[in-house]
Parts: sequence; structure tokens; C-alpha cells
Amino acid sequence: MIDELPSRLDRIESRQAIEDLASCYCHGFDKRDEARFLSIWWEDCVWAIGPPFGSFEGHAGILTALHDVLWPAWGMSQHITSNHLVDFVDANTAVACCDVDCTGVLADSAKATFVGATYTDRVERRSGVWKIKQRDVVIHYFNSFENTELSKPIAQ
Repeated sequence: MIDELPSRLDRIESRQAIEDLASCYCHGFDKRDEARFLSIWWEDCVWAIGPPFGSFEGHAGILTALHDVLWPAWGMSQHITSNHLVDFVDANTAVACCDVDCTGVLADSAKATFVGATYTDRVERRSGVWKIKQRDVVIHYFNSFENTELSKPIAQ
């Protein structure tokens, strides 16, 4: 049992680092923190968002997706991830999956918009650091709530 302790501790720390990638994705995207968002991806990554957005490769592709496609489309957003699963392929490779709910407003409207999706990530540890090699997104629904607007609270 003592002999297994280092590898068990490594799995716990690795699992937390992998789950943190999902949180950094949400914070980076929603707060328009480009550095945080880019930090979760390997340079040779693929972000396959699927229809209607497309697929983006490498850091240049990620930046194109953010600045030319997604951030201009969203006036504001708030992602929440849940149901995290991590399956280790080996000590330096894993497949992670989580569900995401995103509430926000599109840039051209104040109408509340709700997106539900599943993210499936191939993550790799290189030089002791876990990052996303590929994220496949399956969007389950993308709808606006009629007669519902989202707005910031009024300052007092």
C-alpha cells in the first residue's frame, strides 16, 4: 500500500489539475481573460466547437475563435461546468468529460440565451503540466428565452 502512495497521490493531483482546466476555460472566456484562456491549451491543440461555429487549430486558431467569432457574438456569458469525469489512459494522458450550461446574452440582443453542451477533452501532461490537446464540443441546445432579459443590477 505504501508503495502505491506516490502514484495514487499523482492521480489525485492530476485529476484536480485537469478539472481546473475546465474552470480556467470558463473564467477565461466569461471574463475575456485571453491569457488565462490560452493557458489551458497546448500549442498543437484542436478546439472542435462544431456547428455553427467550426473547428480551430493551434493558439492562432483559438485566438481567431475568441476575437473573430465568439466574443463578438456574446455580450456577456457565464459558464458553469458539472459532472466531471477523468479517465486516465496512462500517467500523462487522460480523457476528461464535463457538461456545461452557459447563460448569457448575444451581442445584438438583451434576450437571455441558454446553451447546454458536453465537452470531451483529450488532455496531456508535458513537462509536468496538464493542458488540453483536443476539445470536442457537442451542443445539445442553444435557445433564447422569449420575454426574458438579462441585465446588471442597478447601482445604488
